[in-house]
Amino acid sequence: MENVYIVGAKRTPIGSFLGSLKSVSAVKLASLAIRGALEQAQVQPTDVTEVILGNVLSAGLGQGVARQAAIGAGLSIDVPAYSLNMVCGSGLKAVANGMSMIQSGLAQAVVTGGTESMSNAPFLVGGTIRSGRKMGHMNFTDSMLHDGLTDAFEGYHMGITAENVAREFGISRGEQDQFAIRSQEKAIIAQDNGKFVDEIAPVVVETRAGIEEIAEDEYINRTTTLEKMTNLRPVFKADGTVTAANASGLNDGASAIILASGQLAATQQLPIMAEVVAIGQAGVDPSVMGIGPVPAIKKALEVANLTLADIDLFELNEAFAAQSLAVMNELAAESDESVEVLSERVNVNGGAIALGHPIGASGNRILVTLLYELKRRSLTYGLASLCIGGGMGLAVIIKNIED
Repeated sequence: MENVYIVGAKRTPIGSFLGSLKSVSAVKLASLAIRGALEQAQVQPTDVTEVILGNVLSAGLGQGVARQAAIGAGLSIDVPAYSLNMVCGSGLKAVANGMSMIQSGLAQAVVTGGTESMSNAPFLVGGTIRSGRKMGHMNFTDSMLHDGLTDAFEGYHMGITAENVAREFGISRGEQDQFAIRSQEKAIIAQDNGKFVDEIAPVVVETRAGIEEIAEDEYINRTTTLEKMTNLRPVFKADGTVTAANASGLNDGASAIILASGQLAATQQLPIMAEVVAIGQAGVDPSVMGIGPVPAIKKALEVANLTLADIDLFELNEAFAAQSLAVMNELAAESDESVEVLSERVNVNGGAIALGHPIGASGNRILVTLLYELKRRSLTYGLASLCIGGGMGLAVIIKNIED
């Protein structure tokens, strides 16, 4: 099979809910990320076979979100595009699909990505209004909650699945808060040291004060402390452990990765950044969806013929501290490593608890961040994985290719 390489990778800054990016649509965010990645990759537009874009909250965005983003990024009208919805895994699944296209010989270069504007998710009116509503009250449905954050099988918030994980795997409130504050601390250090600068494609927005360029992640909380976290009440259960501080946020952002075949990379002398080595995906009980990365990671390692110890850096999407800790505990228990040793290689620049979780973009975003850190440290193997609403997990292993 044809080898698959990453030749370009960019993401937008991550905006807070109703924050600096609230006026920018998911389509526009995606266009900016794709444009930035294409410029970096130096891929000829005529060599791009397809655009695959993850997106969850697509209601109201218009026909063909991926197609709009592709044309907005400057790609030729000859290049087809499609969107996919694998909930939080959407942006990473786009990479998996692009990899399959190239391996099968159906493509030479594929644009993959993910985008979400949770700030712009619309409220919905039930379909019964089409047949007439003569009188009586009507309710709106929040599409963000209903389509993005609610378990379709039990009808409860994703936060309840985190509570289920905390209970089943014995994760305490104290452990969750400690994990969360550490995520914030790592993200602050990373941002202050400019570690995210190279991976970010800035977004220009119009404000009352004029034109402003947004080039930094907005959601990082520089004022929080462990004491403040400890004093917060649980959000989803009165006797629970999941709070607003030890869970990821509601956010806006987009990310894009350009994949190319070995043949195209060689003939066009493209800037190879990494090889996509293996994909792993799995299904788990939806009630504990947060544990999904464990079987997915095992499958990816098996395909790559690697062990947990072979992976130099991990990006595990921090949907909730409870599920992140459970995943690390389970992985460590089935390997020769301690949780302490493993955790030193996980989310070294902070994760979604600090940076944010624009759901359709996050899978792609964590792979972009992983890639840049692998190269910064001149390490070899990296693994990105995340849990997925509905009870699934997805993992991708990449290998750094030095210049």
